[in-house]
Amino acid sequence: MNVKPDSKVLIQGITEPLAAIHAAKMKAYGTNVVAGVSPGQGGQTIHDIPVFDLVEQALPITGSIDTSIIFTPPYLVLDAALEAIAANIRQLIIVTSGIPPLDIVYLLRIADANKTLVVGPNSMGIIVPGKILLGTHPSEFYTPGAVGLISRCGSLTCEVALQLSQAGFGQSIGVNIGSDAIVGSSLRHWLPVLNKDDNTKAIVLVGQMDGDSEETIAPFIAEEISKPVVTYIAGRYAPTVKRQRRASDLIVSQPVIEDEISTAEAKIAAFEKVKIPVAQRPSQIPELVKKALKK
Repeated sequence: MNVKPDSKVLIQGITEPLAAIHAAKMKAYGTNVVAGVSPGQGGQTIHDIPVFDLVEQALPITGSIDTSIIFTPPYLVLDAALEAIAANIRQLIIVTSGIPPLDIVYLLRIADANKTLVVGPNSMGIIVPGKILLGTHPSEFYTPGAVGLISRCGSLTCEVALQLSQAGFGQSIGVNIGSDAIVGSSLRHWLPVLNKDDNTKAIVLVGQMDGDSEETIAPFIAEEISKPVVTYIAGRYAPTVKRQRRASDLIVSQPVIEDEISTAEAKIAAFEKVKIPVAQRPSQIPELVKKALKK
């Protein structure tokens, strides 16, 4: 993982309206955005960022690039990501949602073979408060500190960051892994990263009711993570519904244990079983972090 302030950042799909807005915000935050790519739009500049038709056209001017942030439309994401990987860009953040499942499966196979980190799709990206913004996080919610924040929920990532900041707990990093059915880097990937990070003293994990990643990650935290972890699961009061069997469920190859969708209560029970504190609401998270740090 390379998220240093001087990391070179590329924005693919920079002429998309959402990308243009957040390109300006990333630059204002101090992120080293060196180029944008948008086929057919090369030769212009957006917020003083030069735009190229192809990634390979940008490289002779920018030099090697560390991270690409992808805003392209869903059916163009695979081509954009493969183009970035071919250019030896080893960190991809995919903001776009609704990408065809088979496209993501193929992309993740290629990324794994090329040792490329993929965050997303449907991700707000990564922020290291006070240093670098990679994606769409609202930076005003974050302050530098020692709490690592990992989340599957986009908007809740921001809410939890704000609650922590208002309570005096700054963040060492904020990572939104994405909430689509199939995503790249997982909770299991990021937890050991933060466990080894010298700037992180405690970890907050924000999950949601669909899928089973939280149930499977609870024993992993108890056995492998030495730093204090506090969790919050969204959907505690959501109604239980029948699982919708989709092609993506089969592609992900996650075992289906029961016919009902995994409930927030089941996830909470999994964490409580291994004595990991679970907040009942986001506003309770700072107090649980305070208690965890005292132990």
